Amino acid sequence: MEVVIVDHPEQVMADIVENAVRGGAKTIGLATGSSPLATYDELIRRHRDEGLSFAGVNAFLLDEYVGLVPTHPESYARFIRDKFTDHIDIGDVHSPDGMAPDSRIAADAYDALIAEVGPVDVQILGIGSNGHIGFNEPSSSLTSRTRIKTLTEKTRQDNARFFDSFDEVPMHVITQGLGTICDAKHLILVATGSGKAAAVAAAVEGPLSASCPASVLQLHRHATMVVDPAAAADLKDADYYKYVWANKP
Repeated sequence: MEVVIVDHPEQVMADIVENAVRGGAKTIGLATGSSPLATYDELIRRHRDEGLSFAGVNAFLLDEYVGLVPTHPESYARFIRDKFTDHIDIGDVHSPDGMAPDSRIAADAYDALIAEVGPVDVQILGIGSNGHIGFNEPSSSLTSRTRIKTLTEKTRQDNARFFDSFDEVPMHVITQGLGTICDAKHLILVATGSGKAAAVAAAVEGPLSASCPASVLQLHRHATMVVDPAAAADLKDADYYKYVWANKP
């Protein structure tokens, strides 16, 4: 895994996405939540000011709440449009159907669509304070496919800031599985702030374990973790990662 420790992770993240798109990438994977927002803002700026075009590119969201209509202010289908895709010239934006009568069937259909249109060229990821990526909570199978998941109380508490109350945070989601995520050609994960330091260290330097779902990146053929110094605070080999980045060929 490549670990990049920089003051402005959004710049490196945007560079990776821009290079992929300008190089002919046709499919990108998008994460929601607060971690990628600065990256999306930078990509919007490059689209507006520097002519970065996403025309012909398909996007796939990682996950969606079960029971929220796509127009709900806190649905991820709405979130990604408000924060990113409505501001660029991207092609189709796909997300799991959180209102499907049978969430299991909807999950299987979404996994099949990713396989049909993909593979995803570059997948943007965040990381939860408990090490989850997408909504693959601790104990998730490292080879799991898109499916319905029950959120932990911790994740619901973390997300309650986006809702009027904790009770309004849905308990279930449809999420790409860790196996589905790892089908992407390049995984890029961004983390900022001291609150993510323990999860980052577990993912990078801890054992490969379902207890830290993000540790699955250790198995991926092309995974990059981009973190700021606060999120890197618990990394034992931080100096080595900085040296490698400074001397990258």
